[in-house]
Amino acid sequence: MQFHSKSFFPQLKLTCLLALTAAIGISCDTKKTAAEKTADSLAHCIAEGIPSRASAIQNASLVAGKTDTTGMVWIHGGEFLMGSDEFPDSRPVHEVTINGFYIDAHEVTNAQFAKFVAATNYKTVAERPLNPADYPDVPADKLVPGSAVFTPTPTQVSLNNPLQWWSYVPGANWAQPEGKGSSIKGRENYPVVHVSHEDAAAYAKWAGKRLPTEAEWEYAARGGKNEQKYYWGNELKPGKKWVANIYQGHFPDKNTNEDGYIGAAPVKSFPANGYGLYDMDGNVWEWCEDFYRPDAYQKSSAKNPQGPSDSYDPDEPGAVKRVQRGGSFLCSDDYCIRYKAGSRGKGEVTSGSNNLGFRCVADRK
Repeated sequence: MQFHSKSFFPQLKLTCLLALTAAIGISCDTKKTAAEKTADSLAHCIAEGIPSRASAIQNASLVAGKTDTTGMVWIHGGEFLMGSDEFPDSRPVHEVTINGFYIDAHEVTNAQFAKFVAATNYKTVAERPLNPADYPDVPADKLVPGSAVFTPTPTQVSLNNPLQWWSYVPGANWAQPEGKGSSIKGRENYPVVHVSHEDAAAYAKWAGKRLPTEAEWEYAARGGKNEQKYYWGNELKPGKKWVANIYQGHFPDKNTNEDGYIGAAPVKSFPANGYGLYDMDGNVWEWCEDFYRPDAYQKSSAKNPQGPSDSYDPDEPGAVKRVQRGGSFLCSDDYCIRYKAGSRGKGEVTSGSNNLGFRCVADRK
């Protein structure tokens, strides 16, 4: 289910909420390197509003634009079956050959993104002033930067109106995940959220990396396994244990918190896959580079596919959308089933929410 931002602002800004893209049916490592400690310090500075100290730390340690593969995993190239027969836009299942690449072992964290912001003074889309020309019917005093935040409903509700659990929150952005007054202090090791495709691409370029193609992302997520229901296997709870941060209980009013997390979890809180990658399933959705089209696989290249040349979503023909993968902490078999292996998500390129992040890839030089 999709929405066009100008039709319901200011109740909700996003044209495509990541948790809604699938509604068509949807132990933490405490050992830190010196670089990780520096990144944590930067995130703390920004959370505390101390840009001068953050800049000093950045200037002493940062070489912008140079690709650092620390914290990345080398994925050897190979062949795999891409897609899923369960979802119309993931058909047909087809064989794809991928060259080798590096990929972040986990989602980009608040600490890592803080380092980028300190180095560049970058402002995310959620932090920028809104253009009144884009919202001619909205009073000027309502045009406040912000982003979408999930809030549980007090009781059971029909699932055909997402505005019951999504709210446009003024001031919500990557550094204030729940809006004005909130902060990332103490959450340096959590995935950064409220990032648009533009924001994610800007970070990747600064880091000397790029966003993954959809094929690279799925190849990495499968961890060397094909034809499995979930990226981790065929059982939802192998050994009666939750192995990914998804939603338990009755959506959207009662999260039983069985996996230990109501919202996003710190990266590396759940077991890695066969390639040593964390949170390829659940936690937060992740941006890919490919434009979204529901018929993309019908015309896809068999070797290193880069996706279609343009975007088209019949639900919102005028919106430019990119692929998103992996599902989030709001996905479950009761609602958002697009966390299953081979499934696809989609998002309007300027949209963000508190269950949307990303990770990067890099080529071997």
